[in-house]
Amino acid sequence: MAENRSIFAGFPDEKELLEWYKTQPQQAVPNINGHIHTPHSFSAFSKIGQAFELAKKEGVSVLGINDFYTTDGYNEFAELAIKNKIFPLFNIEFMALQNDLQEAGIRVNDPSNPGRTYFSGKGLRQPAKMSEASQQKIKNLQKESNHQTFEMVKKLNAFFAENNIDIQFDAAEVQARLAKNLFRERHIAQAIRIAVFEKETTDLGRAKLLNAIFSGKEIKSAIDDVAGLENEIRSNLLKAGGAAFVPESPKAFLSLEEVMEIIIDAGGIPCYPVLLDFGNGNFTDFEGDKEKLLQTLKSKNVFSIELIPGRNNFNILKDFVTFFNKNGFVITFGTEHNTPKLDPIKINCGGGIDLDDELKQINYEGAAVVAAHQYLIAKGKEGYLKNGVAKIEEKEHFIELGKAVIAKFSTVL
Repeated sequence: MAENRSIFAGFPDEKELLEWYKTQPQQAVPNINGHIHTPHSFSAFSKIGQAFELAKKEGVSVLGINDFYTTDGYNEFAELAIKNKIFPLFNIEFMALQNDLQEAGIRVNDPSNPGRTYFSGKGLRQPAKMSEASQQKIKNLQKESNHQTFEMVKKLNAFFAENNIDIQFDAAEVQARLAKNLFRERHIAQAIRIAVFEKETTDLGRAKLLNAIFSGKEIKSAIDDVAGLENEIRSNLLKAGGAAFVPESPKAFLSLEEVMEIIIDAGGIPCYPVLLDFGNGNFTDFEGDKEKLLQTLKSKNVFSIELIPGRNNFNILKDFVTFFNKNGFVITFGTEHNTPKLDPIKINCGGGIDLDDELKQINYEGAAVVAAHQYLIAKGKEGYLKNGVAKIEEKEHFIELGKAVIAKFSTVL
C-alpha cells in the first residue's frame, strides 16, 4: 500500500456499498478489539505484527490502534490490516487535565490523580492528517513527556551510584533500543529489569539485586514474571515517593477542550474512556453516578465512550453499558495491552467472563459507527460529527453503513 493512500481508496460509493451489503449472507457478530497500544507508545507487543498474529489466532477480525500522543503507527497498522484481512480502526489517546476538577479534588478516570483525564479519539484520518497547530501541540506533548522520562533516568543513575548498584543508563540509548518517538516510564522499568537479568544469571542473584534496588524491600513477583517485576519496579522507583520519581510539568497536559479540538481536527470522534469499577465495587467521583456522568458528557458534546471490560465486574459493566446504549452513545471495548503482560487479545470481562451476546452486539455497533465515519471522512464527506456534535439521530444508518464497510474490506484488498 502506498504510504499516502487510504485503505478506502478502492471502495465504492455509499449507495453502491449499501446495495452490495444487502445481497450478502448475514454474518455472525465478529470479535472486535477497538483499543490496543503498540510499541509507538508502550505495549505488551514487541511489534505491531504480533498483535495481528494474535488477533488471527484468537478470531478477532476488527482491531483498533490507540497509542498515546501519536499517529506514527497508522500506516504500518493499515498495511498489516490489509495483509491479515483484519479491519483497522485508527484511534489516539491523550492525558488531559481539567483544572477545575483537580482543584476540587475530583477524580475522573485516573483513581490516583484528581482532574487528570484520559481521553481518546476514534476513527481519525488514515493516512493521518491534521493542521500544523494540532501537530505542534502533539509534538510539544511528546517533548514534555520525554523530558520527564530523561529526568527520571538522571535521578535513577544518581540513586544507583549512591547505593553502589553497578547499573547506569544512557537515556537516549534506552529510548533508541526500547522505544519509538515516545519514551515512557514503562520503558525505564523494562530497561532496569533487562539490566538486572543481564548482570545476574541466577534467580537468587536477580532477586537479591532487585531487593537492593528496592532499598531492602523484598520483591513480590516470581522471577520469571516479567510483567509483575516491571510493575514492581515502576511502583518502587518511578511513582510518587520513588527514588527516581519526577513530577509531570503542567506543560505535559492540554485541557480537555484542546484535546477534543485536536481529535476533531484530525478527523476523529471524541471518546471518553470509562474506568468504571476498579476493585471492591469502587468508582471515581466523576463516574460514581451514571445519570450525572451522562449529562456531563452530553454537555461537553461527548457522545462516545469506551471501556476495558477485563478490569470490570460483568454485572456492573452490563448495567452501565446498556444504560449508555439506550441513551444513544457509541460504545466500544478494548484491552489496551499497555502493560508488559501479554493477555489474550479477545475481550473478556473481569475474571475471564465472556461478553454476552448483547454486549458483543453493542461493541459491534460502536465499531461499525467508527468504521462508517472513517470511510466517509476518507471519501471527503462529513462523518459522524456535524460541527463537533454527534449525529445521534442518524446512528442506525451509520451502524448499517459501518457493517457494510467492515464486510467489504476483505473483498477490495
